[in-house]
Amino acid sequence: MELLRRLSNAPGVAGYEKAAQTVVREELAECADEMWTDRLGNLIAVKRRTTKDTGEPARRLLYAAHIDEIGFMVSHVDERGFLYFQPVGGFDARTLPSQRVTIHATKGGHGTIEGVIAPQPRWLATDEDLSRVIPIDELFIDTGLAGEKVHDRVNIGDVVSLSKQFEVLNGNVVTGRNFDDRIGVYCMVEAFKRIEHTGVDVFAVSTVQEEVGTRGIPTAAHAIEADLCVAIDGSLPADTPFAKPHREQCRMGGGTGIYIMDKRTIGDPELLEALYATCQEKGIPYQRQLGGGTDASIVQRSGLGAKVTTVGAPTRYMHSTVQMCDMRDVEATIALLAAFPERAAELIPADWR
Repeated sequence: MELLRRLSNAPGVAGYEKAAQTVVREELAECADEMWTDRLGNLIAVKRRTTKDTGEPARRLLYAAHIDEIGFMVSHVDERGFLYFQPVGGFDARTLPSQRVTIHATKGGHGTIEGVIAPQPRWLATDEDLSRVIPIDELFIDTGLAGEKVHDRVNIGDVVSLSKQFEVLNGNVVTGRNFDDRIGVYCMVEAFKRIEHTGVDVFAVSTVQEEVGTRGIPTAAHAIEADLCVAIDGSLPADTPFAKPHREQCRMGGGTGIYIMDKRTIGDPELLEALYATCQEKGIPYQRQLGGGTDASIVQRSGLGAKVTTVGAPTRYMHSTVQMCDMRDVEATIALLAAFPERAAELIPADWR
């Protein structure tokens, strides 16, 4: 799990993904036929088709997984050194008090400062305070340092990431702050390494700025002009006491999730059937899933369009610091992505232009 640990622990708030992309670049460089970074910061690797060259241009399969994670940006430093912040990506304010954070300071020499998002002490809270969720714009970060020291180190606009590190929780179960979508990136990288036979050119793209509105993928989609796209993101298990039984579609430990539809995309039926068939042929456990929006929606509508869907390991408690996955689901996702390029070309009509 060392690669997953490195990916999960690397900072990479949306718009500031360089450290995390460096890990991906080091891994993909070993097995890519070609690799480059585009102007927005997407890392693109290509593995060329291995089947006989027919004289026709190779069709293109795009795997996309986003490297960015949610975080914060410093918006104000008061005279005592307490830091106020704005979210970069979607947060549930209920999960934030008492969280450890890392400020990536840019003033007086680059470096990091550790801090906490301060919980309101009960003895300073009114009855009204105790019955409400404190809005993000009222929360602040406490480093414990004197005000002048904070002012000497921190600029407005400095990025703040959550500090939670990757851990093996129990047996096959792992937890981390950003499995949405470092698990997806890990699956894509490991699958790309395993691809041996492919009838299409396979593009593996570690995308940026997905968490702030799928802003990174459009430039990569424009450059690649894919015929097929499988985004890799977390599936949404509803297998905890918080969910009513009729809401459950997939469960952690039940295999990879294959999106039939999400908030932005209806999965292409022929692509879905091919993914199901690959799983059945290879003995890969899978589950049908209705999910949230992913990079697939952008690829589907770029240029001349593409057949798309999303797959991914079920991930509990997304957008929290205790995101949770079962490594057996992760392995199922890798196995599907590694096997699918063998049959991908069969899905593309001969008269497509």
